[in-house]
Amino acid sequence: MHSETLENWEKKSADHAKDYRRFLERADKKKVLPKLQDLHEEAFQHADCLACANCCKQYSPRFKTPDIKRISKVLRMKEGAFIETYLRLDEEGDYVVKSTPCPFLGADNYCSIYEDRPSDCRRFPYTDEDVLLKRPRITLKNATFCPAVHLVLEKLISP
Repeated sequence: MHSETLENWEKKSADHAKDYRRFLERADKKKVLPKLQDLHEEAFQHADCLACANCCKQYSPRFKTPDIKRISKVLRMKEGAFIETYLRLDEEGDYVVKSTPCPFLGADNYCSIYEDRPSDCRRFPYTDEDVLLKRPRITLKNATFCPAVHLVLEKLISP
């Protein structure tokens, strides 16, 4: 991580949470959506996922049926055994990992099922798609533990 850009990013993100929320509530999709891809790419020039892995350490993706089928096949497990071993149902009825950090995260911050990871992991942190605006609660939560979300929101709230 580039220290200048990301120095104290957690504190800055917390300090700017109200600004982020206000922005997300009022954002003009037609103006914001075209900017996201460039802002996403710029953020990931500074944020190093392998140095961070906060998403894998603090958060669980949803494991949808296609994810469960694909991953259990790769792990040579029956789907029921995969679910029983690794997953639980959350409050919203979605399958999520039983424990954090994610059981597929290695000590080196590499994912042991990276090529077959859930679509939520593949898409995270959603900074290049309309989820950023459509689901502001998720975006604000992600800004507390993902430096890339913080960087994108900082660019969006800056005049």
